Amino acid sequence: MKAVLWPTALLLCFSFSALAAPASCERVKADIEQRIIHNGVDPDNFSLSIVANDQAEQPGAQVVGHCANDTFKILYQKGDNTDNTSDSEMHTPSP
Repeated sequence: MKAVLWPTALLLCFSFSALAAPASCERVKADIEQRIIHNGVDPDNFSLSIVANDQAEQPGAQVVGHCANDTFKILYQKGDNTDNTSDSEMHTPSP
């Protein structure tokens, strides 16, 4: 009975930490966002995103943090924080 109890307890510990990872990433992202805003950057002029380590190399993005035991990176991008899709791209002319 004890032989089954210990592996089960360890498995539960690891699963709880994996479930807590996204929440910790959001918390780290919010902290970084507040620091950037307190440094005088307008919230509409930048964006932060959480990506997996293998997706951290993106043009125009800078890694400003990491979370979840360094399995995710937080990327900072300068510029407009809104959707850049113009109306002409969204609508096709009717025949």
